[in-house]
Amino acid sequence: MERLQKYLSAGGVASRRKSEELILQGKVKVNGKTITDLGFKVNDKDEVLVDNVKVFKQEKEYYLLYKPEKTICSVHDEKNRTTVVDLIETKEKIFPVGRLDYDTSGLLLLTNDGEITNKLTHPSKDIEKTYYAKVDGIVTYEDINKLEKGILLDGVKTKKATAKIRKIDKRNNKSYVELTITEGRNHQVKNMFAYINHKVLKLKRIKYAFFTLENLSIGEYRKLTIKEVKQLYNYVK
Repeated sequence: MERLQKYLSAGGVASRRKSEELILQGKVKVNGKTITDLGFKVNDKDEVLVDNVKVFKQEKEYYLLYKPEKTICSVHDEKNRTTVVDLIETKEKIFPVGRLDYDTSGLLLLTNDGEITNKLTHPSKDIEKTYYAKVDGIVTYEDINKLEKGILLDGVKTKKATAKIRKIDKRNNKSYVELTITEGRNHQVKNMFAYINHKVLKLKRIKYAFFTLENLSIGEYRKLTIKEVKQLYNYVK
């Protein structure tokens, strides 16, 4: 027996937290009965429906994608734009772990494993995410110090970060900065640079946890190895 939200997550419906929302909204039925109790448990013999569509447990899959710009970080898009899921050939219902902006490229993890998704996106886990940013203007070491110590965004100070100036282009008045954060607030990297008066012109995520873009070109993806999956679970213990 397992909790209904975990079963839904294992079936690739959504992350465990999103599955809980579906249950509370009355969209889930078990053996013909609508269930709104988050403590409700099911087994493999039960018939589980979401919006009257039967849920089947899936084989767990894990992918690393080098997300291109102008790609939606979602499963579906109402404007029919290309989503990150469209780029991966699989019959399973995978979804992205976290988000990257439409105009941001770089490393993205996708899976149908709701348990690992829940752990990786939980604020308490402090998963390291490293970005390479091209910004307008000349970034100073005083700016770097502000980024690292934490700045106020919407009245809440960001956690300590690591920032490094990688290149200064004085002729074109541009800077290239590597920034590592452990949070996932909306547009956080862009807002952090905006706070120190530097507009982000181009942004790429180059590292997520211990994964990098090594051996991946833009738009390419690969499956995680069994060893990497085990390593990922150990990483979020």
